[in-house]
Amino acid sequence: MTPEEILAADAAHVWHPYAALPPAMPPYLVQSANGVRLHLADGRALVDGMSSWWAAIHGYRHPVLDAAVTDQLGRMSHVMFGGLTHAPAVELARTLVEVTPDGLEHVFLADSGSVSVEVAVKMCLQYQRATGRPQRHRLATWRGGYHGDTFHPMSVCDPEGGMHHLWGDVLPRQLFAPAPPGGVDSPPDPVYEAALVDAVERSADELAAVIVEPVVQGAGGMRFHNPHYLRVLREVTRAHGVLLIFDEIATGFGRTGTLFAAERAGVTPDVLCVGKALTGGYLTLAAALCTAEVARGIRAGGVLAHGPTFMGNPLACAVANASLGLLRGGDWAAEVARIERVLRSGLEPLRSAPGVADVRVLGAIGVVQLDHEVDVDAATVAAVARGVWLRPFRDLVYTMPPYVTTDADLAVLLSGVAAAIAVA
Repeated sequence: MTPEEILAADAAHVWHPYAALPPAMPPYLVQSANGVRLHLADGRALVDGMSSWWAAIHGYRHPVLDAAVTDQLGRMSHVMFGGLTHAPAVELARTLVEVTPDGLEHVFLADSGSVSVEVAVKMCLQYQRATGRPQRHRLATWRGGYHGDTFHPMSVCDPEGGMHHLWGDVLPRQLFAPAPPGGVDSPPDPVYEAALVDAVERSADELAAVIVEPVVQGAGGMRFHNPHYLRVLREVTRAHGVLLIFDEIATGFGRTGTLFAAERAGVTPDVLCVGKALTGGYLTLAAALCTAEVARGIRAGGVLAHGPTFMGNPLACAVANASLGLLRGGDWAAEVARIERVLRSGLEPLRSAPGVADVRVLGAIGVVQLDHEVDVDAATVAAVARGVWLRPFRDLVYTMPPYVTTDADLAVLLSGVAAAIAVA
């Protein structure tokens, strides 16, 4: 098919994420990718400022990851996980237990981030039932969050400012506390802390779990908060027998400057969800990890009745092992710190630009918030004209580049951000 034929067929048949059919703006046709660049069919090359929705932390066509997939293909691409096991999955589970916060000992491998949240919720609901508290069937969270597009995850996304308000009348009714005050380094607000504790305590008898994104709320608004509030949640949930879920699908594997955002709070949740960067962006894979206590509770009531067809896919597990090997064997922390410095110095001058409400940076995350909704099409075209791929949403123009992005490529990326906000 010619590029023109591909785009015509795309418009006729392909549904893209968060888009009408056909989309209002035709997609850009990518022919290949390597390093941090997407190569378009028209010959242009774009510096990827999104890491393909935050997953491709090592960039594209990394020789170690390519080799891991090729080697595993020579053994087996897939085998069912029911009644069978294999080395890539076992090695991955063992590594995840080693690198995640202490106390998380058991790993359920899932297909995607949304599914890992579904599994985490099911774990908590089943734990409460198995331990004699079936009335604990609701979830609590704070506003401004995003946890995925399947039904239980949608029910704990922000019910008003999120993307799923259309389904408010059919989703389970959950408990929402106010969003945490902004700023990682802002002093904790004792009034908010008291309100958070009160919200959990008042509903503890019907709560199975509290679920939050630690330190960074991603697709709900790219907001940062003080890790202290995670410690507050850990204390109040433990005191009342409510389980605590951390959704680190976006923040895990170094994005915020620590391997997991939970490390900034020094606490371990009862259940942890990871995904996105787990395979370095090569294949879809996620996981829900839980403590031995949660696993024992579930076992007392029977099996965990969940089993995706492609659970523990050997190809995905093999490349995840290679990706984690790159992180553990390299100096990702220095690279993320370098990106943070460049983003901070490059984005801060935009604070005075017309229409800019806020600029914030944490780890390899740079955010420019506007005082109005972004004209996504215009902002995208402007960034592409500068040789940059961005995906603005709501009132945000932001970037989460691969960790291998050089200072020179970051300069290109920053020019694209500036161009996008100038027309947004």
